[in-house]
Amino acid sequence: MKIDPKSLAFDIDGVVADTMSLFLAIADKDFGIRHIRYEDITGYDLVETASIDHGVMWEIILRILEGRYDYPLAPIDGAPDVLRRLNRICSPTLFVTARPEAGHITGWMCDVLQAGRECIEVVATGSFEHKQEVLEKHNITHFVEDRLETCFLLAEAGINPIVFRQPWNRKPHPFAEVGTWRELQTMISME
Repeated sequence: MKIDPKSLAFDIDGVVADTMSLFLAIADKDFGIRHIRYEDITGYDLVETASIDHGVMWEIILRILEGRYDYPLAPIDGAPDVLRRLNRICSPTLFVTARPEAGHITGWMCDVLQAGRECIEVVATGSFEHKQEVLEKHNITHFVEDRLETCFLLAEAGINPIVFRQPWNRKPHPFAEVGTWRELQTMISME
């Protein structure tokens, strides 16, 4: 059975936005950190998994969160096309992020999707743990997420996570999983 678009929502970073490539570009060009490849990032703690100085890591993260960077934040391949199509069927499309504020990323989402702010709803929860409340409030039954720990929390609450495959979520799990937006599209009722 295909997923009803009205009951589906999405994380942003690592699902719609290729935030890790932006992180690596900033690390390389602004801090001279060139020893890390995308596929080397096997966890969220970059101090541990990528040997990055804690202060530098947080400076890069703050720049991304605040929109203070000189390099492009690209969408994950295929995301804009599928989301624009989905948005024509069911609007507004819901995005739930653990970012502390939605302002900067909302503007980016509108630009990438070529959509007005009325076509999307971005909710910033400030933490991974608060996504569940937002999803329940919006009657969401399926959520596309790249952080496995969040997927387990959502599953406990009766929300079906769909793991968007990334190097940092390669541990065993019982959830549906996709590696591309085209693959995700096949799971959604697009009529």
